Amino acid sequence: MTTLKYFVCAVAVATSSIAASAKPVGYQLPDETVTMKPGKNLETFENNCTACHSSDYVKTQPQGPAFKTNFWQAEVTKMIKVYGAPIDEADVSKIVDYLSENY
Repeated sequence: MTTLKYFVCAVAVATSSIAASAKPVGYQLPDETVTMKPGKNLETFENNCTACHSSDYVKTQPQGPAFKTNFWQAEVTKMIKVYGAPIDEADVSKIVDYLSENY
């Protein structure tokens, strides 16, 4: 056998023994500490955004008069175009309206 074949065999044996001893890792997610403000389109926001984001995430975003409709429109658009968020076009304005009116 050539040196390369010995090396390939050694790597295969090492890899299979590592994989055989791997154990699943479990973890407990912390409880939500923030609840979303009630408002029109809250359900649309929750159905589209909370699969990836906790309620805490919204609270960490910039707030104030300068961070309303244009800011949230840009954020939702980024989630769709950059990160591939599967948000229906009909839900975009509802999400933006909810966030703009409440945060």
